[in-house]
Amino acid sequence: RFNKESCTRTTLHLGPLLPTSFTAKLDQDVLSSQHNREFRFDLSRIPEGEAVSAAEFRIYKDYIGERSENETLHVSVYQVLQEPSDSSDDYLFLLDTRVVWAAKEGWLVFDITATSNQWVVNPDQNLGLQLALESMDGQSVNPRLVGLLEGSGPQDKQPFMVAFFKATEVRLRSVRSAHGHKGRNPNRSKKPKTPQDALKVAEAAAKTLSTNPKQGCKKHELYVSFRDLGWQDWIIAPEGYAAYYCQGECAFPLNSYMNATNHAIVQTLVHFINPETVPKPCCAPTQLHGISVLYFDDSSNVILKKYRNMVVRTCGCH
Repeated sequence: RFNKESCTRTTLHLGPLLPTSFTAKLDQDVLSSQHNREFRFDLSRIPEGEAVSAAEFRIYKDYIGERSENETLHVSVYQVLQEPSDSSDDYLFLLDTRVVWAAKEGWLVFDITATSNQWVVNPDQNLGLQLALESMDGQSVNPRLVGLLEGSGPQDKQPFMVAFFKATEVRLRSVRSAHGHKGRNPNRSKKPKTPQDALKVAEAAAKTLSTNPKQGCKKHELYVSFRDLGWQDWIIAPEGYAAYYCQGECAFPLNSYMNATNHAIVQTLVHFINPETVPKPCCAPTQLHGISVLYFDDSSNVILKKYRNMVVRTCGCH
């Protein structure tokens, strides 16, 4: 993390990361006489609790034929620590520098990991970045004269920031049926069943399952199309995915393929003895997998995020 007092910087090297891009907005109010440019980024929509593992500022440099191929430039990116004033010259902190040929064409990439983490933790300190160009003899250079696209030019060559976050679990709550299980069947007997009655029902259930095993709890195919849900305008990829679902009876006796818990087995027995008191166990997912989704957020930033527990792998009685 960035330490404002000691001005030290660390780079974190972590495992698989999820990237999010943020559009750079050129601050027209801070176009200094030395050709420096300032860029601001809106990080307000980053989910709470997520830490930046790595971050980069990228700006495209176009080819300029008029520049000498042997000419080199120093391109530096600074963090703006405070609003500039006449009484203070230490409002900038150097983050990264690149030495590039004047005739170079392509993306320039600068490491801004520590600063981005600081902005996420303390949004009030997000005063943006400042870009400065100097010739080898220390003279300030106008970015446009060397082909740096700072806001003009093609849409796919606009400057932007990309941040990498650790994947965090996103909990999706299911909507229960409006019918629920609170209502009772008025035709159902309210007399508690004896163990002998439960045994008879169990034998009948076993016979039914043996003749029609498809009624047991199992995984069924389900393909979810984001277009059918009306989400195609903000979800870029995938177009859909195989979600699967669980359905079937959790009736006594619970066969091994039903992946029943010990609690479900006991609950089944109690249900046979007194069905008015305790319902049958439910057929539900026992293992789930995640999927990665590429989408636009409300600020038109492109976000790739892994959503956990989206695909049913196995089903069981609970």
